[in-house]
Amino acid sequence: MLLSIFLICVLLGSVVGFCAGLLGIGGGLIIVPALVYLLPPLGIDHNLVMPMALGTSLATIVITSFSAALAHHRNKNIPWLLAKQLIIAIALGSLLGAFIADVLSVDALKNTFAIAVFLLSSYMFFTIHNASKNKVIINNEDEKLPSNIIVKGIGFFTGILASLMGIAGGAVLVPVLSSFKVPLRQAIGVSTVSGMVVAIFGASGYVIAGFGEANLPEYSLGFVYLPALLGIIITSSFFAPIGVKSASKLPVRTIKKSFAIFLMLVAVKMILS
Repeated sequence: MLLSIFLICVLLGSVVGFCAGLLGIGGGLIIVPALVYLLPPLGIDHNLVMPMALGTSLATIVITSFSAALAHHRNKNIPWLLAKQLIIAIALGSLLGAFIADVLSVDALKNTFAIAVFLLSSYMFFTIHNASKNKVIINNEDEKLPSNIIVKGIGFFTGILASLMGIAGGAVLVPVLSSFKVPLRQAIGVSTVSGMVVAIFGASGYVIAGFGEANLPEYSLGFVYLPALLGIIITSSFFAPIGVKSASKLPVRTIKKSFAIFLMLVAVKMILS
């Protein structure tokens, strides 16, 4: 059973890596549901399955997002002025989210998140025609950005929600940045950097919170399950640059439409599950 889960996670990593590069997501929207299904046959306590899925998901995103962010940087898709404004707030929010994960109802968080994602993706889908206006490049102080307080507020909220849901935050950050007229490829680039920060601080929180927890399975580091982590990162880091190259070649409208439809399907699945 352990070997089977490892091999499944190797295949899962290829999908996660490609999506990370193409859509600016860390793969948590795929990893968390998959691990919730895969972990119980190992005899893991029901109450530990969700935190272990979240912690393991964030740990894999550290590697996946780093690989995707490096590729986006090489393709000059990251406006570092905006990214630097977000990073500190996201780090604080993601660390806080890991420690309050056991306080709030998971079902309530899931449904609230699903509804928010559905609304954001719907907005994104119905404003696809604006994606063709892709001439704004945010690389200097003269460009119009959201106010510093708004940027930090977005980052803090994204960090908390992403950490609580075991995702990189791209599902929230990309649509929000797009609504501020940030070009889609740059929004995705910022999202990959932010996802790496979320993952580092969020995963650290889950590792610390899981130390001393009774009934943890073998090969666990806090709430991080190492065999699943290893299986996913083996292939995710390889496929992330492939996703980035695909994002550079595909038309912006196609990327935006695909991303919006993907988020809608995920939101509906979360509400119905």
